[in-house]
Amino acid sequence: MQPSKDKNTEKAEPFYRLSVPKKTSSEIINEARNVLRTLRTRRPFTPAEDQRKLFGSGSSRLPQNRPPSVFSLHASSFDLAESRPVSGVRLSPLDHKPVLVTSAKDEDSSISLPKPPADDAEVRKVSSARARFFRRTSQGSFLSAKMVRPDQNEEKLDSEEPAMMNNLCRSNNNCLAEQRSYAPFNDESRQLICNERISRSEKEDSLKGTAGKFLFQLRGERSVNSDGRFADKEQQFPCDQMKKPDASSAWPRSPGWKRRVTDAEDETRINESEEEEIFWHIKILPILRELEKEDNIENLCLACTQLYQALNEGNMLGKRFKRRSVLLKILYKLVDVDSDPLCLKLAKIILAMKVDGKNLLGVCKLAFKICRNEKNDDIIQNDRLLDCLLEVLRTEDLQKNNEALLYCMGAIKFMSGNAVLLNEMVNKGAAEMLLQLMKQINKVKENGTYFSNLGHLLVQLTATLRNLADLPPARCQLVCNGAVSELCVALEQRMNDTDACTYIVRIFSKLSSYSDFCAALADCSRCYVLFLSLLNKHQKQQDLVIRIIFILGNLTEKNNQARELFFKERGSVNTLISLFQTYHELDLNAQKWYHKRGREEKNHPKHPSEAEDVLIKLIRVLANLSIHPSVGAALAAAHRIVELLVTVLEYKSVDDCEELVINAATTINNLSYYKMKSSAVQDKKLHIAEMLLKLLMSNNMDGVVEAVRVFGNLSQYHEICDFIMQKKIYKFMIALLDAKNQDVCFSACGVLLNLTVDKNKRALLMEEGGIGKLVDCLQDFGPADWQLACLICKTLWNYSENITSAASCFGEDTNTLLVLLTSLLDEEVALDYSLDTDLRDYHKLYWEREFKPVAEKLLDRIQSHQSCLPAVTTTPF
Repeated sequence: MQPSKDKNTEKAEPFYRLSVPKKTSSEIINEARNVLRTLRTRRPFTPAEDQRKLFGSGSSRLPQNRPPSVFSLHASSFDLAESRPVSGVRLSPLDHKPVLVTSAKDEDSSISLPKPPADDAEVRKVSSARARFFRRTSQGSFLSAKMVRPDQNEEKLDSEEPAMMNNLCRSNNNCLAEQRSYAPFNDESRQLICNERISRSEKEDSLKGTAGKFLFQLRGERSVNSDGRFADKEQQFPCDQMKKPDASSAWPRSPGWKRRVTDAEDETRINESEEEEIFWHIKILPILRELEKEDNIENLCLACTQLYQALNEGNMLGKRFKRRSVLLKILYKLVDVDSDPLCLKLAKIILAMKVDGKNLLGVCKLAFKICRNEKNDDIIQNDRLLDCLLEVLRTEDLQKNNEALLYCMGAIKFMSGNAVLLNEMVNKGAAEMLLQLMKQINKVKENGTYFSNLGHLLVQLTATLRNLADLPPARCQLVCNGAVSELCVALEQRMNDTDACTYIVRIFSKLSSYSDFCAALADCSRCYVLFLSLLNKHQKQQDLVIRIIFILGNLTEKNNQARELFFKERGSVNTLISLFQTYHELDLNAQKWYHKRGREEKNHPKHPSEAEDVLIKLIRVLANLSIHPSVGAALAAAHRIVELLVTVLEYKSVDDCEELVINAATTINNLSYYKMKSSAVQDKKLHIAEMLLKLLMSNNMDGVVEAVRVFGNLSQYHEICDFIMQKKIYKFMIALLDAKNQDVCFSACGVLLNLTVDKNKRALLMEEGGIGKLVDCLQDFGPADWQLACLICKTLWNYSENITSAASCFGEDTNTLLVLLTSLLDEEVALDYSLDTDLRDYHKLYWEREFKPVAEKLLDRIQSHQSCLPAVTTTPF
C-alpha cells in the first residue's frame, strides 16, 4: 500500500495529476495557444479576363456610365492647331494702325498688300477660297514640291491664313541632291557661320525697307512652306544660300548665308540655330518625304524608327522644336493606315514630342488600342513604349488630362498582364510612381464629375498594383512608401465604388499573405472599421466579401493585438454572424436544389461552391479570434455562433466539402477549451458529440483527427465520458494508437487520459491491448515528442492508481516499460534522440518540465510494487 500522502497526491484531475512548479500566466497562455489552433486557407482565386478592357465583365459600372474600351481613332482625332511649338513669349496687342509704306524704293515688290473686300460678295468669295485651301492642304502632301505663284501668294495673304506650301526656287529632288553635297558640315564651316556678325546699323537699315512687310509678319499674314518657314524669297534653304551667297535680298546677309532676324521678330518666334536648320533639312526632311510617299508598312515602320533616332540625335524631341507642327501633322495622317506595328512607332514619337490636350488624349488612346491586343506584347517590349507612358504618368497634370491618363493607365494595366513587362515595370520603379499618383487622387474630395472620372482612373491604377503585388521588389516598394495608409484612404473615399473597392481589397488579399505587409496592415487600426463597413454595405457581393474575410483571417492568424482590435470594433461579431447566416442559407438552398433537380440532370456541384468558400474563410476568422483568451471566451458564450457551427456539421458531409467541415470542428474544439457556465459549447456538448461521431466514422483521416481532438476537450465532462463508453468510442481511440502518427496518437491518448480519471473506466485499457499500444507509442515517439511521452505517462499513472502488483497491472509489458522509463530519464541518453540538434534546448525544457516529473513518479510506483521480478538491466537506446 502507498502511504497516505501518496493518496493525497493522486486526486483525480483531468490531463494532469501531479503537483508541479506553479506556472506563470504567460506560460499558461502559451500552453493554451498550443492546445488551440489557428487555421490557414487558400487565397481566393481570381480568373483572368478573357479580353483586355478598361473594366472587366464583372464591373458594377453601367456601359453608359464608363469610358469605352473600343473606339475609332483617325487623324481627325488629333488637333493640328495644338501642335504649334511653344514660343515662350506672349505678345501685347497692337494699339495703333500700321502706316503702310507706298514708296517703290522701300517696298518689297514680292509682297502684295492685302485689300479689304469691297462688299459682302467679296467676303463670301474670300471665305470660300479659304475653305477650298484647307481642303487642299488636308488632302495633299505637307511637303509639296510645287512652286507658289505670285497671285497664289497674294490670295493667301488676303485670306489671312498661312499656307503649308513650298516657295522653293527649284524642285525638292534638286534640293536633296544639294543637301547631300553639303552633308559634311565640319567644324570649319560651323566656325565660319559663327564668326559672321551684322552691325546694329545694318539691322536698322534693313528694317526701313521692310516695315510694312514686318507688320504683316507679326499678324501671321505670310505664306508658309510645309517645313514651317515663311515662303518669301528671303527665306531659302541653307543650300541655296551656300550656293548663291551674292543673291539679292531685302535682308542684309553675310557671305556665310546666315539668316538674320530683327529684334522684334526675335520676340515673336522661337530662335532656331543654324545647326538645327541644317540638321532638319539633311536628316529629318528626307525621312518625312519618305513617310508621305511610302505605302509599304515595313518601310514605314523602318522610317519611323529612323525618324525617332534622328530627332533624338538632333535634340528635337519635346515641345520647343520649331518645326514640330509640320512633323506632327505628318505623323497624325499616318494613324489612318491602321497598322499596330506602325501605330506603335507613331505613338512613341508623338509622346516624345510632349503633346498635350486633345493630342495627348489621342496618342494615349492609340497606345491603349495597341496594348489591348495581347499579340502585340512582343513588339511593345522591343519598342520600349512603357518608358513613354510612365513619363506621361509622372509629368502630366492630373486635373487637365485625367481622361488621357485614364487610357495611359489602362495601357499600362494591359502591359502588367505580361510577365516580362511586369518585371520591367518593377525595375523602373512603377510601384512607387503609381503610389504617388494615388496620393494625388486621394487629395481630391468628392465634388461631382471630376471625382467620378478619377474613380475610373483609380480602378486602372489599383488593377495594375494588384499585378505588381506578385513580385517581391514591388511589395518592398509598397511597404516602404506607405501603401497601407494610402490604400485605406482610397477605400474610405470610394466606399460606393464597388469596382475600386474590389481591386483595393484584392491588393490587400495578396499582400496580407506576407508577414511584413500583414504586420503593417494590422497596425493600421482604421482598416478594421473599413472592412466591417464594406462587409455590411456589400454583404451579397461574394467576390468582395470573400477577400475581406480572407484578409481578416490573415490578420488574426498570428497577431493577438489584431484579434483584440477587430473584436472591439462595434458590431464586429454581429457582422460575422449576419454573414454566416446569409451564406449558410445560400449554401443550404443550393444543396436543396441539387437534391431536387441536380441529380436528375446529373449535374454534380462543384466544391467548394462560392457560398461554401465564404463560410470556410469566415469560420477560419472565428477560429483565429478564439485564440485570444477574452475574445475566445466571449465567442464560446455566443450561442448563435455555436449553433451555426453545429449546423454545418449536421447538414454538410466531409466528403462533400472537407475543408468546411474540418474548419467547423476545429473552431468548436477551440471554443470548447473555455470552461464557463455561460459556454454555449457546454450546453450543446451531447449534440456536438453526436455530430462528431459521424465525422469520426468517416474515411477522412483529417476529419477523424479533428473529431478526436474535440472529444479530447469534451471528455472532461462526465456526460461525454459516458457517451464515449456507451458508443464504444474508446475502442476506436485505442485502435488509433496504432496509427503511427504523432498527432493522431496525441489526440487519442488525451481522450484515454480523461477516461482513466474515472476509476470505473480504467479497466478499458486492458481491452484491445491498450497498455501494450501505449508502451509502443512511448517507445516510437517518446524521444522525439516529450509532450506525447508525458501524456502517455499520465494515462498510465491514472490507470495504476490502485496498483497492488506491477505484473498484474501492466502484465507482460512491465519489463519493457521499466526499461523505457529508466532510459528516457537518463538525460545524456534521452536527449540524444532530438530530431534536430538546433532544438536541443527546446527538447530539454520539455523533458525537464513536462516528462521527467511524471515519469519519475511512475517509475517509482512500478519499482515499489515489484515482487520477485528479475533484475532489469538498462541499456541505452
